[in-house]
Amino acid sequence: MKSTHLVTAAVAAVALSVPLTLVASAAPAAAHRPGHAKKDTLREAAPKGFYIGTAAAGGGHHEEQPYPDPFTSDQQYRKLLAAEFSSVSPENQMKWDYLRPDRDTYNFGMADKIVKFARQNGQVVRGHTLLWHSQNPAWLEQGGFTKEELRKILREHILTVVGRYQGRIQQWDVANEIFNEAGQLRSENIWIRELGPGIVADAFRWAHQADPRAKLFFNDYGVESVNAKSDAYLALIKELRAQRVPVHGFSAQAHLSTRYGFPGDLQVNLQRFDDLRLETAITELDVRMDLPEGGAPTEAQLAQQADYYQRTLDACLKVDDCNSFTIWGFTDKYSWVPVFFEGEGSATVMTEDFGRKPAYHALRTTLEKAGKKRR
Repeated sequence: MKSTHLVTAAVAAVALSVPLTLVASAAPAAAHRPGHAKKDTLREAAPKGFYIGTAAAGGGHHEEQPYPDPFTSDQQYRKLLAAEFSSVSPENQMKWDYLRPDRDTYNFGMADKIVKFARQNGQVVRGHTLLWHSQNPAWLEQGGFTKEELRKILREHILTVVGRYQGRIQQWDVANEIFNEAGQLRSENIWIRELGPGIVADAFRWAHQADPRAKLFFNDYGVESVNAKSDAYLALIKELRAQRVPVHGFSAQAHLSTRYGFPGDLQVNLQRFDDLRLETAITELDVRMDLPEGGAPTEAQLAQQADYYQRTLDACLKVDDCNSFTIWGFTDKYSWVPVFFEGEGSATVMTEDFGRKPAYHALRTTLEKAGKKRR
């Protein structure tokens, strides 16, 4: 599923010199919502200024599945993507291995389509991601580059990609999953391992240079609770802010499982970052479960899942500057979970035929109640 829209680095860099006037935060609050009555969708139920989002399926594991690209080929999927959500995140289409098939080529075609789709439907976009240890192309990981070359590659990538979408990306996951569970910087991260921890600050500075209006985030899984990993982010952000590095937000992915208890201190943890005058967000929420023989979840499992979705949303809504809430896919038809977690699934808020689960209704009811309180 490789797009024919290939742009060389030299051509892409020209985009930096052409300012775009479309500002993501100014996207219209209302949009075309075909076939849905008022207040019958998540985005209609959400309080004013609160973005409810999902990942736009494509790239990554989808290319190995027996179906065409979901984002471009499934019209019912596209209809619901537009109707239900006010924010979209490219699931894989802006990651290095998809966007950079080789050093001198940018594959912007699909990312461009997502950004255009969002604009047409009054949605904002979360960019994902710029500096990560995973889903990097072989030419980068195995290229044997010098430190100077690696630094130049990263700088050029950030300036080109962020600059291309200047004014059209609301939030960027600049640094993704840089700490392990012990709160130590990941040695498998090529950028940090080869260039040192200072490269993280540089990545934020370069992203801000390319788009001064975009909100720049740290993003990770396993940081829903107060723990070693979230403590490490808190300490690092304090240090970077003291150095006037443009860090604007902290986000918890929230890939949850009913195998484990709900992170009951989620609100407390998000509040710690809010107290630093940062924006916070939930960026990749899903709730997987162990499926019974036959593959259909029980009513009890669906009720527990709905509870986890509702409590995650409620925690975000109770933190002043947690205004972006994204679920990682909305239908089991295209969920990443069964591909990566054997025996687990049914992790999203809709069935494979787009039926609304109890988790969907729990989210919508919670959004409606929050909207009434804020009026």
